[in-house]
Amino acid sequence: MQTGRRLRMAGIVAVSLTLAACAGTKYRPVADAPVRIGPAYTVRGTTYVPAAAPAYDVVGYASWYGNESGNRTANGEQFRPGWVTAAHTTLPLPTYVEVTALDTGRRIVVRVNDRGPFAPGRIIDLSRGAAEELGIKAQGHAAVRVRRVEPSEKDRKRLREGKPAAGLERVPERNLQRLRAQLPVRGR
Repeated sequence: MQTGRRLRMAGIVAVSLTLAACAGTKYRPVADAPVRIGPAYTVRGTTYVPAAAPAYDVVGYASWYGNESGNRTANGEQFRPGWVTAAHTTLPLPTYVEVTALDTGRRIVVRVNDRGPFAPGRIIDLSRGAAEELGIKAQGHAAVRVRRVEPSEKDRKRLREGKPAAGLERVPERNLQRLRAQLPVRGR
């Protein structure tokens, strides 16, 4: 009887470990490789064509999202709203970008690991954590500059672990005025 009980317990443990292993593979591990560009795709009648875009530098509007906690991102990772991540329609996944709030000059480095935004007039969707780091969470939408960057391995590692990268100096007001002049008119 004792042997049968041990075998049942061993079976239960084996099944539990197998299920735990399966649950662990639900999401892709957070990593910088492989980088995925992906094929063209269409959302709500608009076709997006992902591309390498090493010189990406665009001024426009950002929003933030955070209610999708636990969902899978476009590159297969688990979405964690408190992490400093973002969604972009065409940049490779993952990509690192510097996002500057044009009202304050505050800058942060963000890890792009998802697709979006699919709302007209927006160039990036920030996670709640990124919006908080940038100081735009209360606004909901903000004018920003998004520029592709290659951060240090130390900053990459911090972002892959859900921590913010090292702080950056604010952009001087003179430069902000020049960037604001490039903003597209809302509603177009």
